This record gives sequence, structure tokens and C-alpha cells, in this order.
Amino acid sequence: MSKTMAATLSCSLVTGIPGPAASGEAEYILDKVEENWRSFQGTRTFGSADLFNDLAELAEECGEPDWDGYGALPVAPDTVVEAERFLRSIPAGAPPPTIGAEPDGHVTFEWHASPKRTLSVSISPEGELHYAALIGSSRHFGTVPFLGDCPDTIVNLVEQVLQS
Repeated sequence: MSKTMAATLSCSLVTGIPGPAASGEAEYILDKVEENWRSFQGTRTFGSADLFNDLAELAEECGEPDWDGYGALPVAPDTVVEAERFLRSIPAGAPPPTIGAEPDGHVTFEWHASPKRTLSVSISPEGELHYAALIGSSRHFGTVPFLGDCPDTIVNLVEQVLQS
């Protein structure tokens, strides 16, 4: 991962706004806040400390054109920032999604309980959430704007997918 990408991810992890810290003091504060955030990520209440690492690895592996060998668009830094914001918005205690990339350069999050109980949420660099769910014989799909909080539509679908 490039230094620029790492600085963008580090700053966006804390503030949701890409860009490096402006001073030594600001960098120190960002480091401490990030250290505390990473500690929080490792708690059982939040879920998995690996999600942000998985996202960073995905950004590196899929950040170049044709990353899949079939002409896929790269996952852009703006998309990664939106994906981080989305991960932080998932309610504490919610089961963690799996993370992947799509050929259009979007990042996808999936919750899968069975072939008839699955949800896929794709996030664009503009912050749109495109979702599709299969819950029994019911199909749900649409697009909602991501405004910083996990939309109720998505939270409800995750709950329905994971109900036994």
C-alpha cells in the first residue's frame, strides 16, 4: 500500500475525510485516536478486528485496472473511504459481513446465512448503497444514499437474513 493511500486510510478512519494530518500535534492525536479505535475494533461487541485490514488488502489488490484479468475497474480511494465509513456505521454487535470488490470498482459487503437468506450491499465512490437480498421467496433490492449512518433498510435486511 502506498504512503498516500495509508495516510488517506488513517485520516479517514478517524474523521471520515481523506487527507493527511496538518501538523505534528495533529498527527500525534490521529495516531492515538486510531490506536484506541483499533483496540475497540478488537472487542467482541464490535465484531471483527480483521474487517478494516481486509478492506485495506482489497484496496491494494484491486486498486489497479483489470485486477481480475477481465477488464475490471479499479477500486478507487474514494470508494475505500466510503466503505470504511459504512463499516463504522454498522451497529455494534452486528455480525460482520464479508468484503469483496466488484468489476465496476465498487466495494461489496455480504451477509449470508443460506442460499435463500443472503444480502449484498455495494457501495459506490459517491456513497450510494445498492442492495439486493433474498429472504426465503422474498426479493428486496434498491438504492439508498449513505449519509453516515447505516440506513434502517439495510439494518432490517441484515436482521431478517440472519434470523433462524
